[in-house]
Amino acid sequence: MLEVKSLGKTFPLKRRKGKNTAAGDPREHGMLFHALRNVSFNLRRGEIVGLLGANGAGKTTLMRILATSLQPTSGRVSLLGFDIVKDAGEVRQRVGFLSGGTGLYNRLSPHELLQFYGELYGIPRGRLRSRIESLVEELGMGGFAHRPIDGLSAGMKQRVSIARSLVHSPELVIFDEPTTGLDVPTAQIILNHIESCRNEGKTVIFSTHHMHEIEKLCDEVVLIHEGVSRFQGTVAQMKSRANCVHLDDAYLALTGEGNPSALDRVESRPRKVGAL
Repeated sequence: MLEVKSLGKTFPLKRRKGKNTAAGDPREHGMLFHALRNVSFNLRRGEIVGLLGANGAGKTTLMRILATSLQPTSGRVSLLGFDIVKDAGEVRQRVGFLSGGTGLYNRLSPHELLQFYGELYGIPRGRLRSRIESLVEELGMGGFAHRPIDGLSAGMKQRVSIARSLVHSPELVIFDEPTTGLDVPTAQIILNHIESCRNEGKTVIFSTHHMHEIEKLCDEVVLIHEGVSRFQGTVAQMKSRANCVHLDDAYLALTGEGNPSALDRVESRPRKVGAL
């Protein structure tokens, strides 16, 4: 369904004279910053994949490339047989992307916003009306679907943003930390909807720092560290790979965060099924 092979992305470094930024960072080479250095993984249709990594690991850069917002510097991505660069238009029709910077038009109501984006995607009027009604019901937006977005709470706006990313019924859905800053009931509505996307046969990638969300929802985990894919497999395989009982401990072991020697110990053991 989705194949990511040896993906790389570089950005020019901007340094002030006499300043050294991120000394010793392996992603810096000359005047280039390698946000992604070597990321490879494969995803199947109809599964939820948790994307793990520290802030700055390269997760958002990866997701923006998958959504065609950025072009890779090297490597290749194929979605349902379409090249993400050569066939960007075809890919956009099949991807829904929610990022922290997803904008909303505050003067519109959620219903008007979904109508606007649905028309941009060329969805026939009758089918669009049904799709909007379905999203409003599934995301619990009935009480505010016709209120100006400007007056909605953060949780309400997040639900509108999710509906916007799903209005065209994409086959690949990408959520960048969809529950960050939300109260428990609102976060649960969003997690339930992520699960319903899988039940509809969609493939979902979502990044989070909440390990309980990964354990509850994810069929697989992809771990990114310093721009490199460190692991792909199930939660159980990740714990086994790191020889840990808890997922957060496995994460720390596989990345070496807080204990540089931990990664060396893990790397010295034979790789188990699912490791990259």
